[in-house]
Amino acid sequence: MSIIIRKSLLELIFSGAFMKRWNDKLRPMELVEVDKQAHKMIVAWLLFVLNSRDMDVARKRALGESIVEGGLFDYLYRLVITDIKPPVFYKIKENPDDYRTLTNWVLSELRPRIMPLGQDFIDRMTDYLMQPEDKGLARRILHAAHLYASYSEFKLLKSINRMDHELTEIEDSFVDRLNEMRDITGVAELLDEDNNVLGKFARMCGRLRFQKRWSQTPRVPETSVLGHMFIVAAYSWFFSMEIGACRARSQNDFFTGLFHDLPELLTRDIISPVKASSEDIGDLIHEYEIRELERVVLTPLKEGGYTDIAARLEYFLGLEIGSEFKACITRDGEVIEVTQDELSTKYNQDTLDPKDGALLKVCDSLAAYIEAHTALKNGISSDQLHHALYRIRLRYNETPVIGGVQVSALLADFD
Repeated sequence: MSIIIRKSLLELIFSGAFMKRWNDKLRPMELVEVDKQAHKMIVAWLLFVLNSRDMDVARKRALGESIVEGGLFDYLYRLVITDIKPPVFYKIKENPDDYRTLTNWVLSELRPRIMPLGQDFIDRMTDYLMQPEDKGLARRILHAAHLYASYSEFKLLKSINRMDHELTEIEDSFVDRLNEMRDITGVAELLDEDNNVLGKFARMCGRLRFQKRWSQTPRVPETSVLGHMFIVAAYSWFFSMEIGACRARSQNDFFTGLFHDLPELLTRDIISPVKASSEDIGDLIHEYEIRELERVVLTPLKEGGYTDIAARLEYFLGLEIGSEFKACITRDGEVIEVTQDELSTKYNQDTLDPKDGALLKVCDSLAAYIEAHTALKNGISSDQLHHALYRIRLRYNETPVIGGVQVSALLADFD
């Protein structure tokens, strides 16, 4: 069965932007599921890099694939059960029959949306969800990342919920469970975020939830830069499945999507019309982004002993070739820009560490399109939103197929 990504799957992934977290607590801002998942997968990637340093290439690729797919399985599951409080869910998991009943119901709810991904995907997801007791490295990394991301949210709420009787119990639970996972390389450093560059970087990435996209345009739901990055990453993974990308390319596309707006930690979300208003302004913004990225993120990571993390970030962000949206490979230690067609044919090989360019831009555009389309559907009308839809449609009407993906046909489904 061929895989064809549908509108319903894209909207399902986006729906995490609606799902409120900690909605029984006083919150300084809305905390939503898609932001938490983004922070979780960023931390999971950090732990993946650190815990695969001594692995051969095949084991490393397999671990990376298990982490990405496991994270997406967890997210899809969470989209259905998000209103169940964690203590209640943990009680359900303690009873295998109850957990199996719940999971079968979740899968039945998801099946119409994920069916286009093929029966193999559904079978892998079923196997993963039906084995919550699995203690493999991928599952433990994801669990540690989940705890860290949730604990980061809790610390935002802590100071304004002093009278909450559950506060101490919740914090103790996070601390105890994270301490139990200190045998995973990197967890101890993440917990010591005030004194360790890895912890500081992970905390810094979480701050991207504060930056709202389309900040001058009212929308429902509002989306953050952090959540947008996860949505683009998920789209990249599923489109990589559709086009038959090799294992390395699929993972590179996911993690590039996950970090593609990282420079906005330093510049905020500068809207496309500003960047495109003149070549000089676009170049100036890009130059500032790279300089600050080097100063605030990359140099501290290198000096702190995390040169491998810094090097991968440089590759994902396309610093050697000028843009994260240019296709490239690595040959004999050199990063080489290639065309999208070359990538899809002769360079679609694990050994070349390939990474998409134009296809990632498609995913970024689709995420923006769905943000605007959803706001309009929810009754928020503005010239900026209408213009964004028009501009994206026009771009892909002129180039309807990118890297084997029928983009204009997919956009037509939103009429």
